[in-house]
Amino acid sequence: MSKEENENNDFGGRFLQILNDGMLCLMTSVGHKTGLFDAMARLSPSTSIEIAKAAKLNERYVREWLGAMVTGRIIDYEPSTGRYSLPAAHASCLTRDAGIDNLAMFTQYIALMGNVEDDIVKCFKKGGGVPYSAFPKFQEIQAEETARVFDARLVGDILPLAQGLTGRLKSGIDVLDVGCGTGHAINLMAKAFPKSRFWGYDISREGIGAARAEAKKMKLKNAKFKIVDASKIGDREKFDLVTAFDTIHDQARPAKVLKCIHRALRKGGTFLMQDIAASSRLHENMENPLAPSLYTISTMHCMTVSLAYGGEGLGTVWGEQKAKEKLAEAGFESIDVRQVEGDILNYYYVTTKMSKDL
Repeated sequence: MSKEENENNDFGGRFLQILNDGMLCLMTSVGHKTGLFDAMARLSPSTSIEIAKAAKLNERYVREWLGAMVTGRIIDYEPSTGRYSLPAAHASCLTRDAGIDNLAMFTQYIALMGNVEDDIVKCFKKGGGVPYSAFPKFQEIQAEETARVFDARLVGDILPLAQGLTGRLKSGIDVLDVGCGTGHAINLMAKAFPKSRFWGYDISREGIGAARAEAKKMKLKNAKFKIVDASKIGDREKFDLVTAFDTIHDQARPAKVLKCIHRALRKGGTFLMQDIAASSRLHENMENPLAPSLYTISTMHCMTVSLAYGGEGLGTVWGEQKAKEKLAEAGFESIDVRQVEGDILNYYYVTTKMSKDL
């Protein structure tokens, strides 16, 4: 067999695996949404009837789902007893009890982006973009992802990346979160640091509504939320800390947003920006284990949403070099890029406003 034939066979086999894994992502999303993984993690080896009863689901659908999970080597099956089990090692990254290590929730993005595939194809032909309104469940999934990460890491791991910040928050400072979404980060910080004052800005009426509802439920008096276009923030030297969690690359006018943030900070104030851990240079992302997923999410959501509003279309993988360039253009001089141990998805850019705006 020639070298070319061997390569064709190798790629054919790899692509069959890609096809199967793509289908398994959809089934994993179903397992997450229906609570099947959570139910199975609490059960001893069980029949499909027992699993369906525990999860309060239709047995016929559960049985077919189990077929995909077993042949996909995600769930174990004993033919002699007809019983299924979820290995503990698999449960540790598929169940809600896994907390920050739960990877199953990410598979929900597959179906979400599939809903706009035809619209994206039209954009390939005609340009333009797909608006945020075409992704009705995006806020819901983002809220779940935010809670998963920030409940575990925001106060103890992320905020301390900026030296001395925790102490200042305990003493009492003014804080703004730009693109706050459903406001969970602001509410967590407001609860942890009752002497500080917190504001969350977002363009989404739905997100701000959810943020206010959560703040009320948590009985917070130091968290406020406003519907604000991030590119039109008019505050001047009002805040000691501004945060932007995974939101700048989505903006239609990121350069303008960053300048607004610089202007809103007091001299000596801190800007903490979370964004995707990647390079701006394609070849440097070849070893990034998440690169194919990141470029896909960019094409199907982040880039296209920005372009839909006549924006720059930076995309998810704008990368460290471009991020530093944009921050410098906004007036930030010294920029540190840091990571939280165990977090391969994000970089945390920490910078200080050195001088007042003219």
